[in-house]
Formats: sequence, structure tokens, C-alpha cells
Amino acid sequence: MGKLKVEFRGDGPARAKQLIRLAAKAAFASFDYPFDGEVCIELVDDEQIREYNRAFREIDRATDVLSFPLNDFYRGGTDAPYHGLLDPVTGRLPLGDMVISLERADAQAKEYGHSAARECAYLTVHSVLHLLGYDHEDEGEEKAVMREKEESILSVMGLSRAIDD
Repeated sequence: MGKLKVEFRGDGPARAKQLIRLAAKAAFASFDYPFDGEVCIELVDDEQIREYNRAFREIDRATDVLSFPLNDFYRGGTDAPYHGLLDPVTGRLPLGDMVISLERADAQAKEYGHSAARECAYLTVHSVLHLLGYDHEDEGEEKAVMREKEESILSVMGLSRAIDD
């Protein structure tokens, strides 16, 4: 089974980075990939993510997480031969980048009545699944499949909806 290397760009609280690294690895490990992957994560505030959202999605407001996939997966699988996508230097498959607003994660945790830890882990798992071809744009089957996968991963981490620290 492949392993995930998680790199952080910029600063951020060590505790948040540790949790986010664990969540990203748990999401990747929920698939039995025969290759190692890598992801780059940037932790920002609402103003920084608003700038990214405006620049890349032409939406002028803060959001919780942005995902920038590098490969064409669908629900965790790809039709492309993965060995042709591996970085020749590292031997890993670059999955893409994600940007998480810790400020938004804290606000949403309060709004939804659960811990900031659960919200950060949720946003990380959500983003990794986007990098692996999951989507929720149709508000129907695609969203339901993605939500089920997210909750399964969070449950394995001990962060199901019923648990709060």
C-alpha cells in the first residue's frame, strides 16, 4: 500500500499541521494504491483564501478549502497508467495542492457544534478526496458518495460527527 508525503507551504500552528497531516494520510490510505503520493498544503486566514478564490475561481469571498488536483481521477481511480504520472525524481505521484483557511475552520466548527479538530480533519479529507476525483457539484449521487467516504475516513480517525473534543 502506498504512503502519502504531506508538505506544508508557509507557517501554521504545529498542532493543526499534525492533525491535517494525519487526516490527509488517512484519506490516502483508505485506497489501496500501489504507489506513493504527495500533496502540498497551505494554511491561511480568510483574507488569503479569499484572494485565492477570487484569482482561481472568480468568486470574491472567503471559503473553507480549495483543492487544485494535478491528475484526472474519478472516485479514487484513474484510467491513465499511474506509472507514467510518477515524479521521476521522487517516484511519488503528485496529487495536487490544497489551501485551508484555519480561520474559517474555527468559525464553522462553532457553527456546526463540533470541535475545531474535527472541522480541520474534515476539510483535509474533503480536499484529498477532491484531489482523488470525488465531487459534489450535482448535489445528488456524487455528493452522497463523497459524504459517505468522508465520514468513513473520519470515523476511522475517531472523529465521527458524534465525537467532539
